[in-house]
Amino acid sequence: QVQLVESGGDLVQPGGSLRLSCAASGSISGFYDMGWYRQAPGLQRELVATISSVGIANYADSVKGRFTISRDNAKNTVYLQMNNLKSEDTAVYYCNAQHRVFQRYNYWGQGTQVTVSS
Repeated sequence: QVQLVESGGDLVQPGGSLRLSCAASGSISGFYDMGWYRQAPGLQRELVATISSVGIANYADSVKGRFTISRDNAKNTVYLQMNNLKSEDTAVYYCNAQHRVFQRYNYWGQGTQVTVSS
């Protein structure tokens, strides 16, 4: 089983930057595709970015060019660098781990709050 703990959420002004971290308790190297999702009040959870076990990244259109997902398998940690933040990026951000083969192995963190406001 994998436990995920997010950190790095904060209050930031529009145009600012934040880096979120997701630390996994178990090894994610080679087995898990990782992702960041977000959920704003009253809205459904949505995909922000994913990174495969071999480092291939995909992004939601709304964050392309502003956000960068990365992973450090040696540290069992995934990052989300967020630049040029906008008010519409305000949400709780969740980390996800999805096993590449066994779909039932899907894990979520508890979330970290990102608020973009002046």
